[in-house]
Amino acid sequence: MSWIRDVFNVSKPVIAMVHLEALPGDPAYHPQKGMDWVVERSRHDMLALQSGGVDAVMFSNERSLPYLTKVDPITTICMARVITELTHELDIPFGVNVLWDATASIDLAVATGAKFVREIFTGVYASDFGLWDTNCGEVVRHQHAIHGQDVKLLYNIFPEASVYIGDRTPESIARSTVFNTKPDGLCVSGLTAGSETDAQLLKKIKLSVQDTPVFANTGVNLSNVEEQLRIADGVIVGTTFKREGYIWNEVDVDRTREFMQRVKSIRNGN
Repeated sequence: MSWIRDVFNVSKPVIAMVHLEALPGDPAYHPQKGMDWVVERSRHDMLALQSGGVDAVMFSNERSLPYLTKVDPITTICMARVITELTHELDIPFGVNVLWDATASIDLAVATGAKFVREIFTGVYASDFGLWDTNCGEVVRHQHAIHGQDVKLLYNIFPEASVYIGDRTPESIARSTVFNTKPDGLCVSGLTAGSETDAQLLKKIKLSVQDTPVFANTGVNLSNVEEQLRIADGVIVGTTFKREGYIWNEVDVDRTREFMQRVKSIRNGN
């Protein structure tokens, strides 16, 4: 558990999402606006989150719908441009998530100096994006081959918009994932981005792997953050920081401050 404080300088961190606009090659990309606009939109959200008091940010290509399980090189290259243009203005730790390509995420982390990645490293799933397979051994060997062994790996063990192939309990998946692959942390999600992580499922997972950090990965908001932080070792938050709580809006600094004030009150036992 000690790595959490080492990376985030706090216990039970709030990791906030910087959702990049669609990138070249994505169906929703705006070529007339171009990459400069993508950079500026990301800058606005990153600075609003930092000003609002979050503990860390994570950059992801959230608008690259429908997602690929192996992205084109242009995606990772464009994300690297955005991040390197912005991080000199960032005073808090950051991570990356290339949806949904674990190898690309680690490449991006090494290239930009990210402290952590969130990805799908294990399991086989039936998903909205087709049959979703993984090869954790190959990915982790690649991590070490490119000298990324200090990058912390957060495993999303219940990916959004998918179901695990095989009749296994969530607790058994968590235990075997920890035993076989030694993740730095596990992420537990709802059905989609912005959907609440089931508190009972979160509790079952945490009780199953008490020595491994567990993060609530989706749907954390003002009304449930106390319950989620009581169980989890940290939370990853995107939608609730957006204007009107809508995922595709820009970050609202006032909503962010209100949420983080509540979190600080919880940490102080109030």
